[in-house]
Amino acid sequence: MASLHEEVLEANLTIPRVGLATLTWGNVSGVDRDAGVFVIKPSGVPYESLTLEDLVTVRLSDGAVVDGDLRPSTDTETHRCLYLAFPSIGGVTHTHSTHAVAFAQAHRDIPVLGTTHADTFNGPIPVTRDLTPEECAMDYEYNTGRVIVDLLGGDDQRAAEVPAALVAGHGPFTWGPTARKSLEHAIICEAVADIALHTMSLSPTSPPPPHLLARHYTRKHGPDAYYGNPAAPGEAVTR
Repeated sequence: MASLHEEVLEANLTIPRVGLATLTWGNVSGVDRDAGVFVIKPSGVPYESLTLEDLVTVRLSDGAVVDGDLRPSTDTETHRCLYLAFPSIGGVTHTHSTHAVAFAQAHRDIPVLGTTHADTFNGPIPVTRDLTPEECAMDYEYNTGRVIVDLLGGDDQRAAEVPAALVAGHGPFTWGPTARKSLEHAIICEAVADIALHTMSLSPTSPPPPHLLARHYTRKHGPDAYYGNPAAPGEAVTR
């Protein structure tokens, strides 16, 4: 569990370093499914003062805090909903990064306009429907997760192939097999949103060849992937 706390802390501290958050607008969590808990950033704590002791451990089954003196992120129930819906997820990141939020506020998917996007996401990064007044009035954060789950049809494979979604009017949620990987997907989501906006300003319609996109996705993902090199002992494989 100590290593999970360290990974979650480092991922949260990376959010401001890479320009994904203003003030405290962002959070990362990581799950320990064997223990039935996940670890998440506390609500409203500035990144510059965040420590291991500040992190909050939450029970996956009911959202109860089981360790930590602070209140967990207000987005905790959204994270929990995603963990319950998609067994492949090991970490979740939420930010308010500028370009991805612009697409969310415009109710627009981030389209696949080139290989930079296709290297990570096997299709557009989709945007949810708006939450209803009833969904906002009660269990708002959990319902935020539900609209993402509904958007993806509860399909764990689809969630693995496109590990990000935009909540309409709100912003991006990304995920991955680890907390660190979910943050990496948040970084890439913001980068491809920025690139897409520039591309669309130059050429409103510039669809790339589907075979090119498929090639870039499959060279990094799946049984025939060949990008990167074997990991050294104790290191993660680069893909």
